[in-house]
Amino acid sequence: MLSCVEDYRVAARRRLPRIAFDYLEGGAEDGDALRRNRDAYSRLLFRPRVLNDVSRCSTATSVWGREMAAPMIVGPTGLNGLFWPQADELIARAAAEAGLPFVLSTASTSLLEDARAAAPDGDLWLQLYVQQDRRIAEDMMRRARTAGYSTLVLTVDTPVHGNRDHDIRNGFKLPLRMSRRLLADCLRHPHWTYQVLRFGAPELKNIAKSVGEKADLNRHAALLSRQMDLTLAWRDIAWLREHWHGQLIVKGIQSVDDAMLAAQSGVDGVVLSNHGGRQLASTLASLELLPAVCAAVAGKLKVFIDGGVRRGSDVVKAVALGATGTLLGRAPLYGVAASGQSGASDVLRILQAEMRTTMQLLGCAEVGKLEAAHVVSAQHLLAPSAVNSRVA
Repeated sequence: MLSCVEDYRVAARRRLPRIAFDYLEGGAEDGDALRRNRDAYSRLLFRPRVLNDVSRCSTATSVWGREMAAPMIVGPTGLNGLFWPQADELIARAAAEAGLPFVLSTASTSLLEDARAAAPDGDLWLQLYVQQDRRIAEDMMRRARTAGYSTLVLTVDTPVHGNRDHDIRNGFKLPLRMSRRLLADCLRHPHWTYQVLRFGAPELKNIAKSVGEKADLNRHAALLSRQMDLTLAWRDIAWLREHWHGQLIVKGIQSVDDAMLAAQSGVDGVVLSNHGGRQLASTLASLELLPAVCAAVAGKLKVFIDGGVRRGSDVVKAVALGATGTLLGRAPLYGVAASGQSGASDVLRILQAEMRTTMQLLGCAEVGKLEAAHVVSAQHLLAPSAVNSRVA
């Protein structure tokens, strides 16, 4: 049991070969968006209130009538079997035990039916990529409905892959091709290598099943990287509604204008996201965009954010600025990559415990009472007008 998410990140880095850890950790190009996601949280400071009764502090909340232990959702991440065998199923079970929703990626290495079997009572959501052959997406939605998934998360910020220098340097392609450098790296990480030899290389099983083929990593990786439907547009929300009758969220919103279009299209929620800094290299952090979006679409839809959450205090900051909740991407992966389900469970426990302590120190006992007055921008404090007002 480690003390914080960063400790699990260090442990994951030790256990994984470089090609796997860089895939988990890396951002687009020079990593500007990746850094900005984290820096946005550090630039926001708390304004605690004291002598408030916080003896019964609770992180619990609800979304669409479903109870959640905290305003956190374990977000969609692809190719998780690269980090631990059956990682999607292990994380789904950890999320269910923690009382949090879990979003399974189209690019998962476990079947959505197997994730449901691993978490029979969990609130499972499906993240959807739409390929040129839309029958694949339609079949995936059908299977998710049958398996009792509650929410569809349409990702819209990946018509093509971003420029990821680390993958080019490492020769990362699916399936992995053995090279002298990769062999040397594998030998330096025997536990990871043993698991791959024992359980086999990860496969994109969900896509394979909906395509109706045997798992073929070459072909199905191509469906994700070169055969995305570039014609997908706002008008296609109606097509999705024909096939999905649960909650519908659009993930990858990066402007107020698109958030307003999402509200007009009738979706139930949006995720402000720059894809963890992995797509377009120079973008705003979701946290920076959050107040303006919440003001523009107030009451019309739920607003979630992702990117850069490493502490429970980060979740408190996001909710204080108006977020319904935060999606967790890399943090649970550090846990599962370090020690399987126990690591993922511990990361979720740590984040919830940190959130509760932060709320108590902030003088706020309920998630619903977090508000913008609880935080202030460090940049605002350094502005001349703010300095003058303090001097006066």
